[in-house]
Amino acid sequence: MSSYTPKNILITGAAGFIASHVANRLIRTYPHYKIVVLDKLDYCSNLKNLNPSRHSPNFKFVKGDIASADLVNHLLITEGIDTIMHFAAQTHVDNSFGNSFEFTKNNIYGTHVLLEACKVTGQITRFIHVSTDEVYGETDEDALVGNHEASQLLPTNPYSATKAGAEMLVMAYGRSYGLPVITTRGNNVYGPNQFPEKLIPKFMLLAMRGQVLPIHGDGSNVRSYLYCEDVAEAFEVVLHKGEVGHVYNIGTKKERRVNDVATDICKLFNMDPEANIKFVDNRPFNDQRYFLDDEKLKKLGWSERTTWEEGLKKTMDWYTQNPEWWGDVSGALLPHPRMLMMPGGRHFDGSEDNSLAATLSEKPSQTHMVVPSPRSSSGTPQKPSLKFLIYGRTGWIGGLLGKICEKQGIAYEYGKGRLEDRSSLLQDILTVKPTHVFNSAGVTGRPNVDWCESHKTETIRANVAGTLTLADVCREHGLLMMNFATGCIFEYDDKHPEGSGIGFKEEDTPNFTGSFYSKTKAMVEELLKEFDNVCTLRVRMPISSDLNNPRNFITKISRCGESQRDPRDVQRLHQP
Repeated sequence: MSSYTPKNILITGAAGFIASHVANRLIRTYPHYKIVVLDKLDYCSNLKNLNPSRHSPNFKFVKGDIASADLVNHLLITEGIDTIMHFAAQTHVDNSFGNSFEFTKNNIYGTHVLLEACKVTGQITRFIHVSTDEVYGETDEDALVGNHEASQLLPTNPYSATKAGAEMLVMAYGRSYGLPVITTRGNNVYGPNQFPEKLIPKFMLLAMRGQVLPIHGDGSNVRSYLYCEDVAEAFEVVLHKGEVGHVYNIGTKKERRVNDVATDICKLFNMDPEANIKFVDNRPFNDQRYFLDDEKLKKLGWSERTTWEEGLKKTMDWYTQNPEWWGDVSGALLPHPRMLMMPGGRHFDGSEDNSLAATLSEKPSQTHMVVPSPRSSSGTPQKPSLKFLIYGRTGWIGGLLGKICEKQGIAYEYGKGRLEDRSSLLQDILTVKPTHVFNSAGVTGRPNVDWCESHKTETIRANVAGTLTLADVCREHGLLMMNFATGCIFEYDDKHPEGSGIGFKEEDTPNFTGSFYSKTKAMVEELLKEFDNVCTLRVRMPISSDLNNPRNFITKISRCGESQRDPRDVQRLHQP
């Protein structure tokens, strides 16, 4: 049996449940592998899932969307990726009934972007595509043998249909372009870190709150459950021993009805199942049974290690020790939640009847219940807004950002803390709870850049130390920071002669050292490259028709004579 050894692995969706366990395991076990995690941090992802790996030298996190072709191509090339383990997907069936287009976008289009990037770069030696047992559709109740890897795909809901569609693309790229693909199809997985829209963590949290457990339909549906660490080991085996072009089922022959799962959890929490289980309306379609034949994977050396009782106890212990891991998830604990999959956190569309939620609680909820999103006069839910935290209120760009937000109806607040004061920045973030942070603050000179020459310490404190502090605080809280920089870090040279139309590009090294201000801006740009949550936007001499604004470059020029102009203020530099 041949063995494969990767060097640089890209794991998509690894701030989510299963992939985080796989990433942590590989980072811990194989310190000579470089693991790059790409995750857009959707509602069911959490950077804390990767805490065990956070300080490992072979780990890197990039916040981004697999649907961004530019980002994916950039990562494959710059990180020298030779192996992709593709977990990123929308996975909750309930959501797919109400927001199916989002599933198509993420699960099919996102996979297509990855495959095309692999084809274009031509450097991938393994592409492991993570699929689901649901692509097989419903298994006959009396079937004694589970679906094997060559069984027909007969998906029955929008989620499984998009996963089957993604599989077809993976297979096509393997056959048409020779891409070295492997596909896995797994049973249900449970364990620590799982977002509580799924059955077991939902029941755990409800039991912890003394609330009854809602079961769809009559609870006779049969599922197979694997503990997360066993599944992580399965992916480790597939990575090293899986054969290109093959499909592997990751499953167990031990099945349980939903009723039995609820009963076992009630017993763990010393609750009476008869009094604490309630039957609610079923899904539009709910497959009766999924059953896999997992012999092929077992031949590679994998086997299930964790018993149901042991895994359930470990899971209960983790949730009771980490009740606030996911924050306020009351809306996810409703019988039929509908998540609006949008950036910036978790949002519920309020489709669940509050009266139904009330009937499910024998005792008052011990935590704050999510209020359904406000509805417009037509009765349709309003989309939740973004919220920007902006630094640089007194500056020209910072002021304009606020006006733009007002014009577009975007909630925003200006930061009150000083950039070099970490505690005040933390207070801003905790108070404002932004989805994005914009930094246009800094020292440019009073009244011009000459001031920076005689106040170098103050300039460093604001432009370098302060900006880095804000970037670090944002990274700790999983926030994207848009940093407004300057084009005043370049001057004409032999490769960029004046009048040639040849401009400096984003990746060019700054070459202008004529002012201390420019030195600090170039310095902080270089350091910010180490922060995967920062996007730098260079602005070159912003102008407007508002000649009353003293910060307008045209106003500055018009108010001073030629002899009084500082050559560093008016130097003709060219940047695209």
